[in-house]
Amino acid sequence: EDIAVEMAVCVSVIGKENSPLYVWVGSGREELHLHYLAHTGLDVIHEKVATVAKTPGDTRELYLGLLYASEEYKVFGYTTNTRIKFVIITDAANTSLRDNEIRMMFRRLHNMYTNVVCNPFYIPGEEITSKEFDKGVSALVAGN
Repeated sequence: EDIAVEMAVCVSVIGKENSPLYVWVGSGREELHLHYLAHTGLDVIHEKVATVAKTPGDTRELYLGLLYASEEYKVFGYTTNTRIKFVIITDAANTSLRDNEIRMMFRRLHNMYTNVVCNPFYIPGEEITSKEFDKGVSALVAGN
């Protein structure tokens, strides 16, 4: 499996209380480091959401764009109106990814998440163990 093809190196879904509900890390990647980066992104999401909330006529923009970048990675954020947070980390070297493509990835991820939550057997706030969600994320990062 060629790592260079993947559109993302890490995809995570984080609950209201900042507990990870789902984390996917690309094969051969430093899992702990990516978990740390995703978690660091939460602080930036918190700040951005707080700023948006103060804006009059609050039209909550779900896509928060680039949260921050390191030499190796770019961290993007998205939040739902139910305070669920999505973080997608891409390779900084992957310059072919456009902002609208990242935005679309988040939209797809949000739709997949909605499908999981609509399952009567899913308990909100619990880890996502759906095989269907796994498949969706795999297709998403593969750019399919």
